[in-house]
Amino acid sequence: MSVHKPAGPAPRRRVSADSRPQVLVLRALGLGDLLTVVPCLRALRRSMPDGDIVLAAPDRLATVAVATGLVDRVLPTTARGRGVPTELSWEGPPPELAVDLQGNGPPSHLLLQRLRPRRLLAYRHVRTPDVLGPEWRDDEHERERWCRLLRWYGIEADPTDLSIAAPACVSPAPGAVVVHPGADAGSRRWPPERFAAVVRALRRAGQAVVVTAGAGEGALARRVASDAGLSPEAVVGGSSDVPFDQLSALVAGARCVLVGDTGLAHLATALGTRSVVLFGPVAPRLWGPPAHAKHRVLWCPREGEDPLRPGDAHASLPDARLLRISVGQVVEAVLSHCR
Repeated sequence: MSVHKPAGPAPRRRVSADSRPQVLVLRALGLGDLLTVVPCLRALRRSMPDGDIVLAAPDRLATVAVATGLVDRVLPTTARGRGVPTELSWEGPPPELAVDLQGNGPPSHLLLQRLRPRRLLAYRHVRTPDVLGPEWRDDEHERERWCRLLRWYGIEADPTDLSIAAPACVSPAPGAVVVHPGADAGSRRWPPERFAAVVRALRRAGQAVVVTAGAGEGALARRVASDAGLSPEAVVGGSSDVPFDQLSALVAGARCVLVGDTGLAHLATALGTRSVVLFGPVAPRLWGPPAHAKHRVLWCPREGEDPLRPGDAHASLPDARLLRISVGQVVEAVLSHCR
């Protein structure tokens, strides 16, 4: 789910030198991707308290980065899909430290090496033998992966240290169940008619419900709301992205968040809000919330399937594992959090 920048001064698009050592962190992905590296950003801030931490990320995530309290500014990047940017608009002296939290391979390594940082922290790869980092592991949770990278270089990082502060503004729907039916890929979108059936059941149980949507997801959210008998005012967002302070206030004040494997699930985790997260085609072992009573994951693989990535994470149709999750299972899980 993407977000707007709030009113106020925009982050500078060019990075100029100042008296502080500059730390450039590459994480040019989405909302959930940014929130999973909050423990790393916190570890970098602790290790270099006087550093100027610059995050190379899409401009739309500038307010999210600032809201963590761990990033001084954003260096806006552009890339296709989940690819690596082809260039960074860096000016001034080379960074003291560059940290590759993007991926594992020459595209991100070489992108940062062109800036000639004094130190580069990255996973090793056979095609960039001058990068002497740890070995990449395919079976590792995303939060642990990047914390392990920092620990290998002597920077203590705790993957459970992932909380961000709730915003000062008040939720527009305190105590409501927040339902988010969207996701970047069709493979991670549970069918809208099932979301609508869950919302109807929640309303019968006396729960207030709002449906959230990112830019381009308005039609989906309106369909779920309409089929569930909600008024159009119950839909938040859709025609444009929800400003991040409003979105985080809504999630922070929610009774529970029902969502697929997408950015809003990570926001609920970061804010400590109860959540029910529907998984498929990627296992929660790789991208799920921490093992905590506040968070419940629904994941329905079958014996003999790949335990981690049994389906195509970028396919256009809902994954088979996702479709095995029933309306009844979801209603029970959400209501158990609402008691």
